[in-house]
Amino acid sequence: MRTGIGYDIHRLAEGRKLILGGIEIAFEKGLSGHSDADVLAHSICDALLGAACLGDIGTHFPDRDPAFRGISSMELLSRVVVLVRERGYQVVNVDAVVLAERPKLAPFVPEIRSRLAEVLGIGAGCVSVKAKTCEGLDSVGRGEAIAAQSVVLIAGGQDK
Repeated sequence: MRTGIGYDIHRLAEGRKLILGGIEIAFEKGLSGHSDADVLAHSICDALLGAACLGDIGTHFPDRDPAFRGISSMELLSRVVVLVRERGYQVVNVDAVVLAERPKLAPFVPEIRSRLAEVLGIGAGCVSVKAKTCEGLDSVGRGEAIAAQSVVLIAGGQDK
């Protein structure tokens, strides 16, 4: 068994769609980034890559590479799952927190969990997603950004 942690933060920007956990959420702003800027998917990617000792998301999908411009972060997550499986690991569970003042995310959590579980190849009961605010503190609390933190457990593998 191995654990990994992941973190990501993106600035909110006008003229972008808000995508979290592969779900489009109606909101006046979206997240700025090279891909669709899904901070939740990115934090899970980093947690999985870390658990399998495979580096980080920027190593595998650099923001300087035009091939990844506008790419779905769920596609990136799918590719990470393949990399993890190639090392002989299986995803056991994911626990994630999305930090955002607005919009309120609780109504979207069941759909986000289901979508993430589908891509991860595990049951929705093995994917926990929580939404928290920052109580008006820092860039997230001021409504300038959205962040996510994730912890994953993987099992099996080819330890070297």
